[in-house]
Amino acid sequence: MTAPLFRTDPYLREAPSGVISHSDQGVVLAESLFYAQGGGQPGDSGRLVWDGGEMTVTNAVKGDGDDIVLVPAEGEALPPVGASVTQILDWDRRHAHMRVHTALHLLSVVIPLPVTGGAIGTEKGRLDFDMPEAPEDKEALEAELNALIARDLPVTEDWITDAELAANPGLVKTMSVKPPMGAGRVRLIRIGQVDEQVDLQPCGGTHVARTGEIGPVRLGKIEKKGKQNRRVNLHLAG
Repeated sequence: MTAPLFRTDPYLREAPSGVISHSDQGVVLAESLFYAQGGGQPGDSGRLVWDGGEMTVTNAVKGDGDDIVLVPAEGEALPPVGASVTQILDWDRRHAHMRVHTALHLLSVVIPLPVTGGAIGTEKGRLDFDMPEAPEDKEALEAELNALIARDLPVTEDWITDAELAANPGLVKTMSVKPPMGAGRVRLIRIGQVDEQVDLQPCGGTHVARTGEIGPVRLGKIEKKGKQNRRVNLHLAG
């Protein structure tokens, strides 16, 4: 089992750990600084350094059980099982994912429709909505979204039980990705104060601490993707 360091501190850029196993895809550490791809968010990249060696981490993926597998660059050697390593995160890439991911949560606030899909990149992201007709005023949506970002709202986490989530199905906005259940509790991401929250939904990804960190965004193309689906593209403006 890999302990997810990115969940307790998404701003951690470097951390030690030990190698507990190898897999067909790469190396498994006792603790992972690297987010494993899932929920539309790419896996992290970076480096592992140990006494006598170094490995480029090109991706992080989910392995058996709660393992996180760090995928090496082609042809690179893995650190031996039992070795102590230093994990070094590609921070600029991760931070861009955090900004885009949090912005997409706010996009689901200004467009309060069921989400049918999504993807996160370093400069842009997108959400697909169950939206039969395109919005009439994209500029007004963009202005509303940037106003929320500029409020510099806190982004925090909370936890509820599987049973509490089952009793509150309205918390789940995504139709295509179901929140991870079965461990007894589910992680929620809250934007805004508890008594004045803007958004609350299950999510396992990484996010900025305050919305002001996202910076200005712009809405790109709104594309038709099927009879009732519209894809809304979002770009970081700076």
